[in-house]
Amino acid sequence: MVGARTWRNHVNVLIRKRQFAGIAALGAAGLVLAGCATAPEATDSSDGATDTDFLACAVSDEGSWNDKSFNEAAFDGLLKAEADLGVSLSDAESNSIEDFEPNLTAMIGAGCDLTFAVGFNLIAPVNAAAAANPDVNFVTIDGYSEGNDNLKPVEYAMDESSYLAGYLAAAQSTTKVVGTYGGLNIPAVTVFMAGFYNGAKAYEAETGTAVTVLGYDPASPDTGDFVGNFEDSAKAKSLSLGQLEKGADILFPVAGSLFSATSEAINESGKDALFIGVDKDIAVTSPEYADQVLTSVEKKMTDAVYDVIEATLDNGFDGEPYLGTLENGGTSLSPFYDFESSVSPIVVERLEEIKAGIIDGSIDPQA
Repeated sequence: MVGARTWRNHVNVLIRKRQFAGIAALGAAGLVLAGCATAPEATDSSDGATDTDFLACAVSDEGSWNDKSFNEAAFDGLLKAEADLGVSLSDAESNSIEDFEPNLTAMIGAGCDLTFAVGFNLIAPVNAAAAANPDVNFVTIDGYSEGNDNLKPVEYAMDESSYLAGYLAAAQSTTKVVGTYGGLNIPAVTVFMAGFYNGAKAYEAETGTAVTVLGYDPASPDTGDFVGNFEDSAKAKSLSLGQLEKGADILFPVAGSLFSATSEAINESGKDALFIGVDKDIAVTSPEYADQVLTSVEKKMTDAVYDVIEATLDNGFDGEPYLGTLENGGTSLSPFYDFESSVSPIVVERLEEIKAGIIDGSIDPQA
């Protein structure tokens, strides 16, 4: 399994480097002067924790920290570190890609001991910042380091838990039509969609029951249903309605907080349909949608952010990559909650077997 996963990660890195090499070169010049930036005020609201002089910082991807999804999950890790470890916080929200470089510059100017760049879209800017400021430590979530020892990558094998979600969706679907769509056509998104597709098709192969997956096919990675960003709720709703009209009764939106648009589409369609959340346990973090959430494919960013801060406090910074997997608990399926009784014990047992197979390498979620 390790060999296969390493190969997949290497391929993804090569793809990402080609996509972002030019952008990184453009951003480097401005980041060299980062020490001149106006520093944002650090917060210090730890409750009962021993205060330290450690300043943990973060720059969001597009969208707010309270997006109920990707950004929020990462920021929750900082809040937990503030409460439990007594660190101080400083942060910058990005409303567009043009904010990435100045927000990183502001964090460097604030004298942060550790700065998290949250999201695939910040790979080029944070690599440029790390190269221009070798004495400043950074963490890239859903990213990689271009040889910068002061940049720690945090990545997730989201194909693993998404494969389980795809198998579950196929098993639970009445119509045997399921759908997925993404925010952007980037590896950090399509890794979910590919795993979901392959899991649904694994159910098809095992049972002999045909399953249609709308919205993405790993054999044609340049096509599929994509919003084009993570903010356009009208487009997300339109994509969801289109898949519902084609018979899908379980949808897998990989688009941050846009699952709310999928919920709207389900309500408007009048169909008996569900969706699967991503990043956080959506049934818990957004309980108003719990009656439509079959499960969620969790990316345990809160834990990873907290653990990196704690390890840096205890042992100093290290740039060794972190990969969240089913095996180490970095990713998982959420409980089924209200739908637990509708998932047969046979399917539950099979999901456990598949999980074990992915961990021991006998099942490849990318195949």
